[in-house]
Amino acid sequence: MKFTETGIEDILIDLKPLDHAMEKANFIRAGQWDYERVTYDYKIGSPEKNITYYIRVQGYAIEGDVDRGDAVIKLLTPLLGKHYYPTGIEYGDKEEFPETTIERAAKLLANARQNMEPFVKE
Repeated sequence: MKFTETGIEDILIDLKPLDHAMEKANFIRAGQWDYERVTYDYKIGSPEKNITYYIRVQGYAIEGDVDRGDAVIKLLTPLLGKHYYPTGIEYGDKEEFPETTIERAAKLLANARQNMEPFVKE
């Protein structure tokens, strides 16, 4: 599921303040990066058996290098996915999500966006 109109998509921001803003909002980048891309995840548990939800924010370097820490990142539209054990995460439009999970994801994304605000490049 795509979260449009969050104000996150198409943001340009330096990597270090982005890492700080996302960490402050409890999104994890961990090892999910390469020289040109970054991915931040927020894990949401579920009472459903073998189901976990993830909010994912991805971006790519428009200049610099993620490995060196000097990248300027352009963010993409955030996603909400459902992880099916053991097959993986599905982000398709046909996935159904509890309304409470959608509302929680929207609040978490709004918090992340607010944390980024002072660092957004024009």
